[in-house]
Amino acid sequence: MPLSPRETSKASETSEPSAEAQDFASGGDPADGSLILHTTDNGVAWITLNRPKSLNAITADQRERLISHFGRASADSAVRAVVLTATGKGFCAGADLRSAPAAATAERVPGDVARTIREGAQRLISAVLDCEKPVIAAVNGVAAGLGAHLALACDLVLAAESARFIEVFVRRGLVPDGGGAYLLPRLVGPHRAKELMFFGDALAATEAERFGLVNRVVPDGDLAATARAWAQRVALGPTRALALTKQLVNASLDSDRTAAFAAEAAAQEINMATADATEGVAAFVERRTPVFRGR
Repeated sequence: MPLSPRETSKASETSEPSAEAQDFASGGDPADGSLILHTTDNGVAWITLNRPKSLNAITADQRERLISHFGRASADSAVRAVVLTATGKGFCAGADLRSAPAAATAERVPGDVARTIREGAQRLISAVLDCEKPVIAAVNGVAAGLGAHLALACDLVLAAESARFIEVFVRRGLVPDGGGAYLLPRLVGPHRAKELMFFGDALAATEAERFGLVNRVVPDGDLAATARAWAQRVALGPTRALALTKQLVNASLDSDRTAAFAAEAAAQEINMATADATEGVAAFVERRTPVFRGR
């Protein structure tokens, strides 16, 4: 089982970094062990970013491992919910821009940057959005740039009181990537999205909750337990119905009413053939609590 934020913060010897230090954190952490911690418990897959000294800035290798884990969670019938969290004092400081210094100084060929974004950050965000199991982000610290978008792509977002969300791209003279300009307006509206992206200010967890970016803010020491409780509750639900519901909600943001209604009817058709739907109706008729098996 992944360490709780309280346990990992005790394990880290670094002091609480400033927003500016978090902004530019990067570099390899060979002593950190595995870049990604992964375990499955009671139907919940825990995926934990594990580069605490760099505030979990994402390397290319780490990104590919994350994409693989989300793909396997979708296909594994034993997995019925996913929790994404991190070790140390940061959730994710964004992409590790210093992990491939040679690439940064090499002469660029037109199309290289767009290809890198498509095959990198956008694939990662898509892996979360397309995961067929509910994904809960347990944000234990700073979530900046791609790290913020990684959290916001999840279906439910829990944040520790110490968490911060930063649209850091403007500080580096960059355009937001990793689906930021897609995700943020849909969550907070275009004016709030532009405010966050134009200024790049750190948004406290309580403000992120007020904006609608976060479902719940909890004390730091309660984050792991709350994430576990939410994940277990989701894991006991009708897994296929939840997957179809996730697809409907995500697709509705890009659909007109006709397309959304057609998708809803098709999802109902598919779901009514599942064992969980049969169990749910039977339990209602029999006035008992349903027991869903995820099938």
